Amino acid sequence: MKLSEMREKSVDELQNAIVDWKKQLLEARIQLATNKLENTSTISKTKKLISQAKTIITEKGAKNA
Repeated sequence: MKLSEMREKSVDELQNAIVDWKKQLLEARIQLATNKLENTSTISKTKKLISQAKTIITEKGAKNA
């Protein structure tokens, strides 16, 4: 998901996306521990998506305050 697409979503949608990404991150870490993860870059990409979504939520909160 691109940053511009994230900015168009509501705070609730972003929070739901964060929950989904955290599940994916957990699965990727488990696969890494069991040597079944083929593409290790998925971990860093997922962490980046989570942080971007949290930043946008914070920005939207500052605008409303």
